[in-house]
Amino acid sequence: MATRSEIPSYPPLAERPVKNTIVLFDVDGTLTPARLDVSPEILLLLSQLRQKVAIGFVGGSDLPKQQEQLGDPLKVPVTSLFDFCFSENGLTAFKLGEPLPSNSFIKWIGEDQYKELVRFVLHYIADLDVPVKRGTFIEFRNGMVNISPIGRNASNKERLEFEEYDKKAGVRKEMVERLRERFGHLGLTFSIGGQISFDVFPTGWDKTYCLTHLENEAKKPGGIEYTTIHFFGDKTMVGGNDYEIYEDPRTIGHSVKGPEDTMRELREMFDL
Repeated sequence: MATRSEIPSYPPLAERPVKNTIVLFDVDGTLTPARLDVSPEILLLLSQLRQKVAIGFVGGSDLPKQQEQLGDPLKVPVTSLFDFCFSENGLTAFKLGEPLPSNSFIKWIGEDQYKELVRFVLHYIADLDVPVKRGTFIEFRNGMVNISPIGRNASNKERLEFEEYDKKAGVRKEMVERLRERFGHLGLTFSIGGQISFDVFPTGWDKTYCLTHLENEAKKPGGIEYTTIHFFGDKTMVGGNDYEIYEDPRTIGHSVKGPEDTMRELREMFDL
């Protein structure tokens, strides 16, 4: 890990030149190619942006995956690269490296209903005819479960191939529809994101959940009310896991096609 002295210093949040403004980013497909590492170029641009405004990421994955993609390339904690880190849509959250209050999916749904959901999903996947099946079909996270018809152990090549296959076959779309029919009464949201999977979480625990943290921070002594919240994401279509926060009236949404697109927009918007 880099020493603290090697990490650039930034103005205190209240002294950033662009006042009451924060820029939030999805991770996969926005800051990085899906499940791959961030580039040195975008890290440099984020560092320059952070001199002007508050910045944060909001991702569906857990913190170790975001550390791997965003922090490990520089060998620094990912929590040192952003003012706000919202893992699992903000169910696990940090401000300036310090943890904020968290929440838990299992506490919310209860063990019996969770086991019923898992049984249904595993039976469904067992009967699926898809090009490949690997491993880790259900990944349990703090704030949600992630379900993949081919398994999260698929290689990058297999992920790309399934993503193309799924655009025509609609495997995830059909599976989500079946789950909504069976478990809709529990108040769950099913959100397709990334290349091979979809997330299941309590309704309201989508990426807009992170905005609650910003609102709560504004109420604290010396807190900042972020009246301008930019959000950059790639899965902004209906059913995509960026849709709710992209459409939320509290944010200004920017739909991008990848990291290069994100960098282009940032340079234009903030004169970087």
